[in-house]
Amino acid sequence: MIKVIAFFKRKPGMSVEDFQNYWRTTHAEVVKKLPGLRRYVQSHTLVSGYRKGEPVYDGTAELWYDDTNALRALVNTPELTATQTDELNFIDRSTMGQIFTEEHLIKDGAIPTNGVKNIEFVTHKPGMSIEAFQKHWREIHGPLGASIPVVRRYVQSHTRVSAYKSGKAPAYDGVAITWFDDTQAMRVSATTPEYDRTRADEPNFIAPGKLPVIITKEHVIVA
Repeated sequence: MIKVIAFFKRKPGMSVEDFQNYWRTTHAEVVKKLPGLRRYVQSHTLVSGYRKGEPVYDGTAELWYDDTNALRALVNTPELTATQTDELNFIDRSTMGQIFTEEHLIKDGAIPTNGVKNIEFVTHKPGMSIEAFQKHWREIHGPLGASIPVVRRYVQSHTRVSAYKSGKAPAYDGVAITWFDDTQAMRVSATTPEYDRTRADEPNFIAPGKLPVIITKEHVIVA
């Protein structure tokens, strides 16, 4: 299974509320018609997250397909054309990026009904091979993050190794996704020794600097 993760900002001049409503209703109906689409999830940046300024992205779209053949079959279809055309109605396409990933479930758990979803965009440490990066993230860092008590579910989406064969660097090397009961639980997590150990490991495989992060509300469109 391949998961495509798209990330973007809203169209200039559009309110956050109008953007989220259009995306969740009108655009969702267009995307649902894509051939071969197995699952589709929208994650909307919390409205409260704008109080301190504009977040790095207004949300992410996650789309699952069986394999690369299913993705190739989308090319030049009227459904894909309709999706891309409709994006112009609410997305600033100049901000839009996507990565093709393989998902790794690190901590299995139920997604809280009214929970929040933390999304971190990850870039590997300079000089570290992608294979070593992915192995460390999955096998060493993953268990550390999973040990944080208030984390309900934890998924790593690793950019597919084939994305690097052309010599081009993808926008990100992966996305770390964790679910919590609420934002208060997230604040509590940052006070735990397990959190401290998790953060202390990041310089071992992640590029220096602050990770781009958005805190979101998840909307499952196609289950």
